[in-house]
Amino acid sequence: MSKFILLALLLVSFTGFAQTKNVVVAQDGSGNFRTVQAALDAVPLNNRTPTVIFIRKGIYKEKLNLAKKKNFVRLKGEDVNTTILTFDDYNGRTPANGEPLGTSEASTFRVFGADFSAENITFENTAGTVGQGPAMWVYGDRARFVGCRFLGFRDTLYVYGYGSRQYYKDCYIEGTTDYILGSATAWFEDCTLFCKTGGTVIIAASTPDSVRYGIVMQRCKIGGEAPPESYFLARPWKPTGKTVLLNCELSNIIKPKGWDHWGKESNKQDAFFAEYKSTGPGAAPKARILWSRQLTPQQAAFYTRESVLNNWDPTVSVD
Repeated sequence: MSKFILLALLLVSFTGFAQTKNVVVAQDGSGNFRTVQAALDAVPLNNRTPTVIFIRKGIYKEKLNLAKKKNFVRLKGEDVNTTILTFDDYNGRTPANGEPLGTSEASTFRVFGADFSAENITFENTAGTVGQGPAMWVYGDRARFVGCRFLGFRDTLYVYGYGSRQYYKDCYIEGTTDYILGSATAWFEDCTLFCKTGGTVIIAASTPDSVRYGIVMQRCKIGGEAPPESYFLARPWKPTGKTVLLNCELSNIIKPKGWDHWGKESNKQDAFFAEYKSTGPGAAPKARILWSRQLTPQQAAFYTRESVLNNWDPTVSVD
């Protein structure tokens, strides 16, 4: 089968969605664009047309940015293990012509646009242990990730946006210290978290006081290669950080105390850290620090996907 016929079949497979624009990224030139950034650049400002960008297999070493007001973009990878968007920036690195990068600027991919979606793609930062290096940074509201991988070390997944609602389903996230962090309201469902050797804490929420829900994990599995009892579940990056685990499976890498107050006594009163029906060798409700919570069934009932995401239904895709 010629590559032109294959391209036609791929485009046909995306039809049936009214007014949807479909493009293909392929490094060999068989698609509409050779780079992912070129496809993102082609999305108009104030976009209202659902745009599906199909990314062929390949390692795309690119510094990626989806600008604000470039909305309704959906990325679909050909294969999650071999469709890889990667870069190697880190906090403190100084580009040839510029100022030292902050953590946000060091991200492989920054998403400012709303109603963004990604499926079957690996997002990666290969900077290693030299500094914070996010693989993904999300500002826009209603961001949806399904079947994706997030690979890095410190600060791998930065759920940045104040007021942003984010959804992660069947994703794999790995890293060291604070490898999931930020102020957004983020719902993780049936995800796998992999703790690398050398880290200390998984989650660092900076939830504003005015926001009811921070980072919530439902039926997630937490494990990895780290030594036993070497990781805390979370710590409050900002005083009112909120993290809740529901029906999660915890390996023995989790410290019996469970949660860390980041060296500030007042955080024990201001932060909200809670679990409901944790299982596995890392689930130790009787050993948890006294200022964390074990939710009752009545309390846990308030933590539904609908309530946490304020009635946004992420199971409905942008197309």
